Amino acid sequence: MSMTPTALRLTPWSDDDAGLLALMNTPELTAHLGGPESEQRLAARQERYVKLSADATRPGAMFRITLLPEEVTAGAIGFWETSVDGEPAYETGWTVLDGFQGRGVATAATRALVEQARAEGRFRRLHAFPSTGNAPSNAVCRKAGFTLRGETDFEYPPGRHMRCNDWGLGL
Repeated sequence: MSMTPTALRLTPWSDDDAGLLALMNTPELTAHLGGPESEQRLAARQERYVKLSADATRPGAMFRITLLPEEVTAGAIGFWETSVDGEPAYETGWTVLDGFQGRGVATAATRALVEQARAEGRFRRLHAFPSTGNAPSNAVCRKAGFTLRGETDFEYPPGRHMRCNDWGLGL
C-alpha cells in the first residue's frame, strides 16, 4: 500500500452525505470519541453538518474527503468555531475510513483544510484536540504543522471527559 495519497478534494457536506456518517459510526472509528452514536444523534449531526456547510454567515464547514482521480470517498473533515484561552478560534476534527488509513489521507486533508480556514479568515488560530491515546491523530497534527501546546481535559461527547492534546496552528 502506498504511503502517499492520491490528490484529494474537500467537498462541502450535503444532504447526500448521511450515508458517510453511518459508515464512520463504527466502534473502531469512534473509539476515541465515546463510541458509536444512536440513529437520532447521527440525524442531528447530519443536520448540523449540512447547516454549517451551507451557511456562509457561520464560521467553518464540514467536508467529504474525496480521493482523486478515483472519486472515492475516504472520510470527512471539518472546522468550526470554538474558544481557546478565552479567544475565538477554529477547531478541527476528521475521520478517515478504515480502508484509507495509514496512507497520508488525513494529513493531506488537514493541510487542505488549513487553507480553507485561512481563506475564511475569521480567526487567527486553528486547534485540534485528539485524545492523548490517539497516536494516529496526534501524528496528523504534527505532520500538518501544528504545535503541541500541552494536555487538557475535554468533554466529548457531553458527559464524557477525556484527556486530550491541544495542538495549535497560526493562520
